[in-house]
Amino acid sequence: MSASNTTYFTNPSTFILLGIPGLEAAHVWISIPFCAIFAIAILGNFTILFIVKREPSLHGPVYYFLCMLAVTDLVLYMSALPKMLSIFWFNFREIDFSECLTQMYFIHCFLTMESGLIVAMAFDRYVAICDPLRHSTTLTNAVVAKIGLAVVLRSTVVILPYPILARQ
Repeated sequence: MSASNTTYFTNPSTFILLGIPGLEAAHVWISIPFCAIFAIAILGNFTILFIVKREPSLHGPVYYFLCMLAVTDLVLYMSALPKMLSIFWFNFREIDFSECLTQMYFIHCFLTMESGLIVAMAFDRYVAICDPLRHSTTLTNAVVAKIGLAVVLRSTVVILPYPILARQ
């Protein structure tokens, strides 16, 4: 291959994030709904986790899946919104390339986990409706843990190549 046919591409060290172009003066006002949703989401998901942990009658498969979904939502909010709020409030517009890849990985990985957990919850309801007498023997704690582990491994294996390949 000739030397004129090769491209030497280096990854950028930082990206400049603009927020919402043209509305820089209103960034503080735009951030208020995002901050309120962030606070409500964190409070709601921690409430779900606290109630399921404290109430023994809620120690069942559907509530375990609900807790997994709450943890997934917490990680999703924590991976995206703090950077968004720092842009709106403190005008921190730069993001490092590796930080961007890490944020991209967590957002995509946990969105994939969320979809897998919704499928697992649908399976739980399917078993509860179609075979109610065997529901407790079909979906034991060990089976729920294996399904949760499968969801985590699936999302990790599916999403992990993207930031690795983007890095190169």
